[in-house]
Amino acid sequence: MNIVCLDMEGVLVPEIWIAFAEASGIPELRRTTRDEPDYDKLMTWRLGILKEHGLGLKEIQATIAKIDPLPGAKAFLDELRSTTQVIILSDTFEEFAKPLMEKLGWPTIFCNSLEVAESGEITGYKMRCQQSKLTTVKALQSIGYDTIASGDSFNDLGMIQASKAGFLFKSTEQIKKDYPQIPAYEEFDDLLAAIKAAL
Repeated sequence: MNIVCLDMEGVLVPEIWIAFAEASGIPELRRTTRDEPDYDKLMTWRLGILKEHGLGLKEIQATIAKIDPLPGAKAFLDELRSTTQVIILSDTFEEFAKPLMEKLGWPTIFCNSLEVAESGEITGYKMRCQQSKLTTVKALQSIGYDTIASGDSFNDLGMIQASKAGFLFKSTEQIKKDYPQIPAYEEFDDLLAAIKAAL
């Protein structure tokens, strides 16, 4: 029994923090898990910048409302879900993901949650579990699933390497160079064909 585990940002939708960096005019917020492997360090740094600029959840959600899935992402996901079970494993937050899941036809997503003050200030975040993508893949394997995983960033490597088959998708040149043993694709049709071949 197979289950496909996909990253969300950079794979199915644009990077939320990059979109918000552009909308807010704060270029430092362009930094993502492609650049910083330590997620806790990255999020603590992001929250510090938001506080410094007086920005909160409302402003980020206003940007997310304008984000559309990457061209071809919904058709890819629809085709994949007609073939096998799919779960999106993301280090994003429920408060960010919901409008994007609606645009993708409500696929299942496992992600984290934010701690938000009444003022709308994001005061912290709660991870679903440690190393959430790798931990989830191992948990799925423990209940009888063979996992196939794909993502673009440092925080996807664990689930990709622990799976029966794993693929980089729209990743950075550096990650592709550092992990030449992982097949890398740029187009949804190629990724779909690779996943189907692994099923």
